[in-house]
Formats: sequence, C-alpha cells, structure tokens
Amino acid sequence: MLILIIAYFGGILTILSPCILPVLPFVFARADRPFRRNGLPMLAGMALTFAAVATLAAVGGGWAIHANQYGRYAALVVLAVLGATLLSTRLAAWLSRPFVALGNRLSQRSTGEGDSIWGAAGLGVATGLLWAPCAGPILGLLLTAAALYGASVQTTLLLFTYAAGAATSLGVVLLLGGKVFAWMKRSLGAGEWLRRALGVLVLCGVAAIATGLDTGVLSRVSLAATGGLEQNLIDAVRPARAAEPTRQAGQELPIEGEMPSLAGATQWFNSRPLSTQSLRGKVVLVDFWTYSCINCLRAMPYVRGWYDKYKDHGLVVIGVHSPEFAFEKDPANVAKAIKDLGVDYPVALDNDYAIWRGFNNQYWPAHYFIDTHGRIRHHHYGEGAYRQSEDIIRELLAAAGQKDLPGGYVSDNRGGVEAAPSGDMTISPETYIGYARAANFAGGQVAHNDPWNYRAPRTLGTNQWTLDGRWTVGRQDAQLAQAGGRIVYRFRGRDLHLVLGPGSDGKPVRFRVTLDGKAPGADHGMDTDAAGNGVVTEQRLYQLVRQANGSGERLFEIEFLDPGVRAYAFTFG
Repeated sequence: MLILIIAYFGGILTILSPCILPVLPFVFARADRPFRRNGLPMLAGMALTFAAVATLAAVGGGWAIHANQYGRYAALVVLAVLGATLLSTRLAAWLSRPFVALGNRLSQRSTGEGDSIWGAAGLGVATGLLWAPCAGPILGLLLTAAALYGASVQTTLLLFTYAAGAATSLGVVLLLGGKVFAWMKRSLGAGEWLRRALGVLVLCGVAAIATGLDTGVLSRVSLAATGGLEQNLIDAVRPARAAEPTRQAGQELPIEGEMPSLAGATQWFNSRPLSTQSLRGKVVLVDFWTYSCINCLRAMPYVRGWYDKYKDHGLVVIGVHSPEFAFEKDPANVAKAIKDLGVDYPVALDNDYAIWRGFNNQYWPAHYFIDTHGRIRHHHYGEGAYRQSEDIIRELLAAAGQKDLPGGYVSDNRGGVEAAPSGDMTISPETYIGYARAANFAGGQVAHNDPWNYRAPRTLGTNQWTLDGRWTVGRQDAQLAQAGGRIVYRFRGRDLHLVLGPGSDGKPVRFRVTLDGKAPGADHGMDTDAAGNGVVTEQRLYQLVRQANGSGERLFEIEFLDPGVRAYAFTFG
C-alpha cells in the first residue's frame, strides 16, 4: 500500500513536468465535450495502455520494445489525422472515408459526430502508446522493480497506479480547461478558432514526439523540475535506507526474524549447497554483493578479513551473489571474479533473486548477522560501520561460547578499487547507460535497441553525459558498432569507474582516456596508464580515473579504438 501511494503521487507530479507537454494537445482535443463520455474514457485508455506497454518493456526484452515502436508509429498516424480534422471540417470529411471505423470516432467535428465512449478510449490508447514520462526517482523505482521481479499482477498494478495519478492531474486540468473553452466559445464566439488552434497544437505534439523532443530536451528539463520533489516524496514516506538497529550499552541484540531459506541458489562456489538447518550452531554472516558493484568491492576486504580472522572460531561467511547486470549471471564470470578477488568462503549464485526476496533485501552490499539459533540479530546496508559490524560478530561468537577471540580490528589499509571513498558529498551520482535507467543524457533522442549515429554536444553541464559515434543502446548497456566511438561525462569525484565488457566475439577493445582534453597523467586509474591507454578484456568494473589531488569537476572522455565494446554504468568515489 505504501508503494502504491508513492506511485500514485509520483504520477500526479507528472503534471509539473515538461515531459507532459507533447500529450496535452491530445487530452484537450475533446475538452469541449462531456467529461464522463469523453475525457474519462480517454484518460482510462491512456493509463491502461501505458501500464501494459511499460510492463512489457520492462520484462519482455527487445521484441516488446520493437512491438511498441510499431504501435507508436500507428498512434502518430492516428493522432496526425485527428489534428488535420481539427483544422478543417472539409478535410475531416475527406479524410474520414478511409478511416470509417477509426477516423470518424477519433476526429472532433463541429457537427458533434463521433461523440462516443469507444472513440474517446481509442484516442486514450493512442496517447498511452506515445506517452513517455521522464524516468524520475519514482518511475525509475517502479521500472527497476519490474525488471528485477518480472511480470506480475503487482508490477502492472504499480505502473497503472502511476499512470492513474497522471490521469488524475490531467483530468483536473481537462475539467478546468473545458470550462474555459466553453466560456470562450460563448463569450467570444471563438469556437472555430479554438478548434483550429487545437489542431495546430495536436500536430505540434505529434511532431515533438516523432522527433524525440519528449525524450530528449524535455526530459532533461523535467528531471531538473520534478526529480527533487519525487525524491523528497520517497524519503518522506519511506527512508532511502532502513534504519540501523540502535541499542544502549549492555542491551541485548534484538531478534529481527528467522534466517530465510538458501534453497533458491542456482549454484554454489567454494562449498556444497548449504541450508539453514546445516548452519545451526554457527554464527553466520550473509553478504549480498555483485562483482561489478563499486560499493561491494570496497566492502569486500572487510568481509574477507572477518572470514580469515574468525573462521576457526565458529564464523561462517556466505556471499550471496545477486546480479545487477545480465553478464553477472554467467557462472563463468562469477567464478573468475571470485578467484580474482580472493574469495575463499562459500558463495551462493542467486540468479533468480530467490534469496534476495527471502531476506526482503534492497541493497548492494547488505550484511545480515545470524546467531547459532538461526535468528537474524543485526543488519547493515551499504559501506561503513565496519568496527561496529566486527563487534557484533565478536558478541555473537562470545554468546556461542567461543573464547580467546583475536583482538583488534580488521585493517582498513586498502588500495585500488577497494580503497575507501573520498567522502565528498558532491560527487556525481551512479549513472546507467542503458535506456531503462539512464538519466542526465545530453545527446538528444535515444534509439532503443537500434544502431544510431550520436553526436556529442559542444558543452555539457555538471553530471551530464553523452555518446558520440554509432551505438546501439539497449536496456542495460550501449554497444559500439564502429571504432572511434566516445563517451563523454562532466563529473565530480576523486574516482571514476565504468563497467565495461568486450563484444560478443570476446576480442579485446583498446581505449584512450582524457581529462579536460589532456592525458590524465598522475590522475590515471588502475586500469589506465599515465597516457590514458587501456584495454577492455572482460566484463567488469574498470577504474579509469583517480585524481591525485581533490575531487573537483573534470571533463572525462573515453575513446574506443576498436568496435564492439559494451558500456553499462558509471560510479564515482
């Protein structure tokens, strides 16, 4: 219910977003007709269509995206016809002939013909196919959940609730607009001019959507306009991170619940399959991670250190590898990462997110501390609080009868990608390159799943990024078709990481990095040299920049000298 409320109010906020502008003419096309027979069916059709299309787009793969694209083309034609009929009743009569079933119902004619509920609903379906609300924090949360958990009644209900919120605000505007239009027609005799003006606006809306204005320029303006409001709404209703358990000195650790089953693991590494029953009598630390997650990599030395320090004193560490990207589901990739990272403890491959859902987990990394009776006694999300976590481990081991435990704390002397973050609160946010969760893209329209020639703009604002060259942008990544392609990002942070992988042929991809147009020199990362050169050889996180002094704003550019590279996400530190 809480998420439904967030989704509904997130939809209502879309009325404040410039991304709604291209569909407003379609909504107002019937503003002079009875709301119950026209406005309401149209908005309902829009909400239902958006929910269905968004569900398929989130979980159905490329075929769903292409099917929706064809639907958008058809909708553009229908609405262009609508705009043309609003401009001229004579043209409406002529155009209605080949559209006997559809044109007459969707056209708005001065004689009042076509005033049907089904015609209004059909207009709503066409609008729902074209509506592309900007993926702010709330819609991003819903689409991520849909992709993570798959198609379900709950997924569609959440997306419909979001669309219903948008329909509510549009309905209010439509009711008010209808009254204004009626007054103008009575007082000024402006009915014919109003109809023609609406026709022009409808055609402008069609042109804006056809040229990608709604997903390009308007999306960047919209995120700035409503992103903060949406995030404040999420934070007000549900904190961004669950509160850590607090207790006074000497107070016993609370019991947070029973340890969920591990039976959903699709594969185990470094161990035979483990179960909750086989772990009774042991203190257990469960670490949710994924190998391209920078936060997980920075927490990993502590988890390894706790295992090495306390494994002979009754501690069992279980890494639950729940993938974020598709390539992280490949057992061979995970096995190599486990070896490269020096992970010796058992790791459960959680490709179906069964263990993730069992713990009701929402974060990478996440640590759950379990006593010898199989009860969760503490949890911690994200990086940090390492000494507190080690104290919890020692307390649970002592309660289990373990004596002469090693003293001190696991060292925090780490380097490379595992080094602690800079602590700068103004660093750039994690940025996804695939269209499902992309934000702050400054390269115009994104062609979903189709090769496209992108051209980088001359200037970028802080935290904006762009592509240059021929790329195919998918849900999770962008793949380069021709050598010489670039990614440019104006970022803030000490460190810049980029998750990259070679193409399907596995051939290495050479690249060159610059900062502010020059070789990085002393600011190069561990995966580049001072001249900015590097090679993509496997799918993982690459550290490309580590500024030697500070974490100020820089213009980052990476040029790929070979085709085929796949780029997934930026992270900063």
